[in-house]
Amino acid sequence: MAAGAFPGSFLMPDQSRFWAPAVHAERRPFLLARGEIARAVRGLFAERAFVEVETATLQVSPGNETHIHAMQTELVSPSGRDRRYLRTSPEFACKKLLVAGERRIFEFARSFRNRECGALHHPEFTMLEWYRAEESYERLMDDCMAVMACAARTTGSRQFAFRDRKADPFAEPERLTVAEAFSRFAAIDLMAVLPGPDRARFASMARAAGVEVPDDDSWGDIFSRVLVEKIEPHLGIGRATLLDEYPAAMSALARPKPSDPRLAERFEIYICGVELANGFGELNDPVEQRRRLAVEMAEKQRIYQEHYPIDEDFIAALRSMPPACGVALGYDRLVMLAAGATRIDQVMWTPVDEP
Repeated sequence: MAAGAFPGSFLMPDQSRFWAPAVHAERRPFLLARGEIARAVRGLFAERAFVEVETATLQVSPGNETHIHAMQTELVSPSGRDRRYLRTSPEFACKKLLVAGERRIFEFARSFRNRECGALHHPEFTMLEWYRAEESYERLMDDCMAVMACAARTTGSRQFAFRDRKADPFAEPERLTVAEAFSRFAAIDLMAVLPGPDRARFASMARAAGVEVPDDDSWGDIFSRVLVEKIEPHLGIGRATLLDEYPAAMSALARPKPSDPRLAERFEIYICGVELANGFGELNDPVEQRRRLAVEMAEKQRIYQEHYPIDEDFIAALRSMPPACGVALGYDRLVMLAAGATRIDQVMWTPVDEP
C-alpha cells in the first residue's frame, strides 16, 4: 500500500468510467438488450437457413477503401515478422467462404477502425454482416427490414429515435435512388455529371446548393459532402429510407447495374437519419476488383500519405466466387436505436477508454 493511503480513502473510482457501479447500473438495461437482440437475430437467420461463421480478425489487408483507417500490428513467427492489420470488416474473409462452398452465411464480427469516435462511431465495434450466394441483392433489403423489426420486437419498441428524429421500424421503407435524393434535397442533377465523373461541373452544382467545396476535393469527396450535409438529415424520418443505385464511382466492391453501368448494385438503409446498413451485389471480376482497389489506395496515399496492401488471396478467390450479394449492418447502432440509448458506447459492455 502506498504511503498515506488507507482503504476506502483517496481510491474512489472515477465516476465517469464504465466500471463505476452507478454508471454500470444506468447502462445495464442497454447491455442486457444487446444480448437479447443478438439471440433473436440468430434465430431469425436460422429460420432463413443461414450458417453463423467466425472469421479471423488478423488480416494481411484490412480492406482498401480510401477513407477507412485500419489499426496495424505485427505477426511474429519462426519465419520472421510480418505486418498484419485488424480487420475493418469481415468482407474479404466471408467472400472466401462463399468460394469454399457456403451459400448463406452471417457473422457478428468484431471490427476496428481508427479515426472514428463519437455518438455513432467507436474504434472497436460489431459489424453484423451476411451474404447470399446465387441470389439478388434485393433479397438483402428484406433481410435488413426483418432484422430491424426483430430488434424492435425484442425490446418492445414501437419507435426508434435518435436526437430529435423518430421512425417506425415496422413501416414499409421509403425507397429512393441516389439521383432522386440529390435532386430532391440538393437540387443537383447527379446523372448529368456521370459518367466522367465531371468534377468541375459537380463542384459548381454543390456550391450552388450551399456546400463548401475545397479546390482539392475529388469527385468522390464532393459526393460525400453533399450526401452528409444535404441528404442524410432527411433520410429515415418517420420510416426507414432505402437509398439505392449509388454511382459506380462510389462503390468499389459492388457490381455495376446491368441496366446502367454508371450505377452500382448498392444500397444503404437509413433510419432516424442514421446510416444503419450498406449492401451490395458483389463484384466478382478479379481484374476489375484489383483495378478499383488500386485506385482507392492511390487516393488514400494522396490524401493521407498511407496505403494498405491488396489481399492477393482475395483476388485469387474472386476467380471462383459465385454471383452473390452481401450487407454490413452496424450492430451497435441497431441496439442503440432499439433500446433507446443516445450514444454508441452506452450499448458496449466495455467501451474503449478515450485518451
